[in-house]
Amino acid sequence: MKRKSIALPVLSVLILGVLSCSQPKKNNAPAYEKKIDSLISQMTLKEKVGMIHANSSFTSAGVPRLGIPEWVMSDGPHGVRPEHGRGWTLLNNGKDSSTYLPTGITLASTWNKELGYKFGTVLGSEANARGKDNILGPGVCIIRTPLNGRNFEYLSEDPYLAGQMAVGYIKGVQSQDVAACVKHYLANNQETERNTIDVEMSERALREIYLPAFKAAVEEGNVYTLMGAYNKFRGQFCTENKYLVKDILKGEFGFKGVVMSDWGAVHNTMDALMNGTDLEMGTDLTQKTPDYGKFFMGDTVIGLVKSGKVPESVVNDKVHRILRVMYETHVMGGGRKKGEINTPEHQAVALKVAEEGIVLLKNQDHVLPLKEDGLKSVAVIGANADRKNAMGGGSSQVRPPFEITPLQGIQQYLGDKVKVSYAEGYKVARGEKADPKLIAQAVKAAKSADATILVGGWIHGYGGQWSDNAFDSEGIDKPNMQLPFGQNELIQAVLKANPNTIIVMMGGGPMDMTSWVGNAKGILEAWYPGMEGGKALAEIIFGKVNPSGKLPVTFPKKLADVPAEAMGDYPGKNGKEVYKEGIYVGYRYYDSYNVAPEFCFGHGLSYTTFKYDSLQVTPGDKQATVKVKLTNTGDMAGGEVVEVYVHQEKSELKRPEKELKAFSKVFLKPGESKEVELTLPSSAFEYYNDQKHQWVLEPGKFDILVGSSSRDIRQTGTVTL
Repeated sequence: MKRKSIALPVLSVLILGVLSCSQPKKNNAPAYEKKIDSLISQMTLKEKVGMIHANSSFTSAGVPRLGIPEWVMSDGPHGVRPEHGRGWTLLNNGKDSSTYLPTGITLASTWNKELGYKFGTVLGSEANARGKDNILGPGVCIIRTPLNGRNFEYLSEDPYLAGQMAVGYIKGVQSQDVAACVKHYLANNQETERNTIDVEMSERALREIYLPAFKAAVEEGNVYTLMGAYNKFRGQFCTENKYLVKDILKGEFGFKGVVMSDWGAVHNTMDALMNGTDLEMGTDLTQKTPDYGKFFMGDTVIGLVKSGKVPESVVNDKVHRILRVMYETHVMGGGRKKGEINTPEHQAVALKVAEEGIVLLKNQDHVLPLKEDGLKSVAVIGANADRKNAMGGGSSQVRPPFEITPLQGIQQYLGDKVKVSYAEGYKVARGEKADPKLIAQAVKAAKSADATILVGGWIHGYGGQWSDNAFDSEGIDKPNMQLPFGQNELIQAVLKANPNTIIVMMGGGPMDMTSWVGNAKGILEAWYPGMEGGKALAEIIFGKVNPSGKLPVTFPKKLADVPAEAMGDYPGKNGKEVYKEGIYVGYRYYDSYNVAPEFCFGHGLSYTTFKYDSLQVTPGDKQATVKVKLTNTGDMAGGEVVEVYVHQEKSELKRPEKELKAFSKVFLKPGESKEVELTLPSSAFEYYNDQKHQWVLEPGKFDILVGSSSRDIRQTGTVTL
């Protein structure tokens, strides 16, 4: 593998602070800290360096003579990846199946922090059972543009929602003696030119939008590992970026875990060594037997230490961090929990996440749920209805024991009592246009059936060099927001044939619906809902389950409305991407600049109704307590997310119209009421003043906006701090 030359600057000034924030506090230090010090003292320099770079596709070396095993990693934000052995070829030995959980954006759509913990617990348990020590998730990069091919893995456009859902996920994974790995640090908000793009943003945008989810992962989730991004940030690659890694992550946040590179994301030995990279992962796909000693953090490091150009203490710190995580997860020291694979309990969690993550976007004339009484025939239309997604998406592919498609879910739900017909409607093929013959077949099916369900949207594929009609995949962004394969023409024709057709959209984010949304009465967003997704979808369509999902991202009407397009310069020019929209990402932009979305952030309908009343806002010492009475006023049990937004009436610097600062998901029976209490800490009222280079809480009046979405505010109060 070709390597760049290594600059060797004078290090006397730089070295002094390298370890200042990385060593544990010796008072109250865990008992294993002394064991780690003892192990390091017995290791040769070569053995130490062997631990800070990969020695196969998903492992770093251990030291067998000292009882230190290899450290084993696996991709899997939503399921443990199929086995590769020590290379990249899938083993296909039938022993690498795992639960295919709904994708990250689906999990975020539940707005259920407790479910996030259960999700993580399943993932951690299955990683453990498969012999993995570190599962590479969650992904918390902000969804800045709907075109990003990796949005399906990420959580939200909002940093608070992303952070809170990630914390539950991380704690769940790590409860199973497996390290979680929050990624990709930082600003991996596009796949276009991801290996080279240089991101520029204001300090305020960094602090308010792009850092908070990572900060929550470290300070609240106690995440054990973190993965650096491929891209550059302010001129320096993220994984070896002094400001991001050494100053902020390990300095300000006090991160004590392991910073690993994404695969092949290290570019300079001295930058990686001195700026905080602890483990270089990756391999050369062009070599049958890669020479891992040629890594930037490989044999070169031995020479640098022996020549006195790098202190051995720098390497020791990296090894110490790795061993610390191995002890925390009981990879060393004994007592590790036993994992489980594909248990009924795990599959039940996958089902529950899908049920709570699917979002009811529109339900005009109460067209949903479909009534089973008298129903004799159902037409299911669309290639996505019969398409499996588990092995798509690039590095997040999962091999489940089964995957229930929407068509299968509907067929299984209705059984033999209802005839279910299927029409493909469109073909999934690169460059495919609307097919008049397939559309005519779909229209005929819609006219002859008692009910029609059309399943469309994006598809999973294999991005980049693995491209297979990929729209939601690692390594490639979408070309636009238009549905591919002539789906708009199909949807228009079917809606004309049957105005009560239920439209189901699959995928990792928004699409342009403007050509048909006004004519559709019922629209569901199903995302990529995992192995039980078809079952969950059928249960919602026919009313066995009441939908309770809420959008974690804004659905704009058209691409031109997206702030990265309207104010920014996505996907960048001449290798640089300037985030000109600053803090105005997602609903912060749409609400502040009066741009009407198709469906707003936090939106999601229910088959029942909820009443908000009796709001009380009680000020405290630089904080406030919010209480509101929530009542289920309908005739069906259901879940509602109480969303709390804050608006500062007067501020020195301009602030967004509103910002999400608290939420709670509540389940109520018909007629049942509950007082929901939420605390707004001082941080809920602060903003980053980049003129003063600090967070500020300015005295004054704040509006407290409580409601069912960012644009459906039911109760308003004020508090003066």
